[in-house]
Amino acid sequence: MKCPYCGNPDTKVIDSRPAEDKSCIRRRRACDVCGKRFTTYEKVETIPLIVIKKDNNREQYDRAKIEHGVLSACYKRPVSASDIQKTIDDVELEIFNLEEREIESSKIGEIVMDKLRTLDPVAYVRFASVYREFKDVNTFMSELKKFLQ
Repeated sequence: MKCPYCGNPDTKVIDSRPAEDKSCIRRRRACDVCGKRFTTYEKVETIPLIVIKKDNNREQYDRAKIEHGVLSACYKRPVSASDIQKTIDDVELEIFNLEEREIESSKIGEIVMDKLRTLDPVAYVRFASVYREFKDVNTFMSELKKFLQ
């Protein structure tokens, strides 16, 4: 790592530890030439994931959209914030473990529904009703029957 003070290309790591959010490594470094210390953060570089929408438009993956959908489904349900975050993390982990550069939004929706099914039945039905665009009560009832089986 290049020293930001003198430009020396070789610095040594004094201390390494996970950052507060546990998503990267915080490193304290010292320059051998000028002796100054500085901090760097090391983070895993991810390949951008493209989501293929129903209308075949493509957009970059956005975790906030999954968070919004899960939070809406769990609104006023007895589900803890930590369980909701764990569910969102599990969905994201499963998506990235597919190791694909493009994924259909329908696949993401199915993964979310699968996770919500075990988290809270009402949240699952709420999400499914929006995701599957239920047109009438019969469609809604057939989804409920599938869930109860």
